[in-house]
Amino acid sequence: MKTLSRFAAAFLSVALLLGMTSCGQSKKNLKILDTAYAVEDYAMAISKENEGLKAAIDQALAELTEDGTIPSIIEKYIPAGATIEKKESVQSTYPEFTTIEEGKLIMATNAFFQPYEYHEGEAIVGIDPEIAKAVADKLGLELVIEDVEFDSIIAGVQAGKYDIGCAGMTVTEDRLKSVNFSTPYATGVQSVIVVEGSEITDVDKLLSGTYKVGVQTGTTGDIYMTDDIGEDRVERFAKGNDAIIALQSGKIDAVVIDNEPAKAFVAAANK
Repeated sequence: MKTLSRFAAAFLSVALLLGMTSCGQSKKNLKILDTAYAVEDYAMAISKENEGLKAAIDQALAELTEDGTIPSIIEKYIPAGATIEKKESVQSTYPEFTTIEEGKLIMATNAFFQPYEYHEGEAIVGIDPEIAKAVADKLGLELVIEDVEFDSIIAGVQAGKYDIGCAGMTVTEDRLKSVNFSTPYATGVQSVIVVEGSEITDVDKLLSGTYKVGVQTGTTGDIYMTDDIGEDRVERFAKGNDAIIALQSGKIDAVVIDNEPAKAFVAAANK
């Protein structure tokens, strides 16, 4: 456990994000570049040793998509004005599977990734927890959520500490070497955040320069940037809002992160 509680840490991060004028720094507004950096699929990480659980989760996800549950959850958090037709849920028979603890589905996440997972009081809420809860209900399991560092999730699933990793997790070739993934249940977009007035006006400009780019450790933003611009230009942070603070203070030139959290970070920074 950290010495500082996650709630105190979250409070301090937001305070720093919204109040950097106290140290004589002028507040800098942020913006998201119009061009997306990448489009990707999100899925649940599952141990390669548990093919039965993967098969059961894939079946549950298909049914929850078909009956409108998953589209409704996504529309709730990312409104697009869509009309979702809810159908009666079917009662199915699922493939045999095991979980780490009988009767429970242990999910690892990193709850600083709104709207996919975040803290609301003492609860962890968002797209991923709701979808995972719906899957657990289908399988007759109790969902147990563990809030951990993002870059420890894959290793934890691989080692048998967690049944699933569900944290806005993109399917990549590198991750597939360590774990299996469920069928995708959502699509994400990687976006670029810069300070308003920045000379970085598009992705090509970002890639062709010598700019420092902030990422959350272990995310696909980290993978993309490391591959595309090299280690020496990438600055890693444990949480996305830490990268935003560094951007506003001029320590880095841009942040690459999922578009939905990016919108929340920019809205908070520009208040």
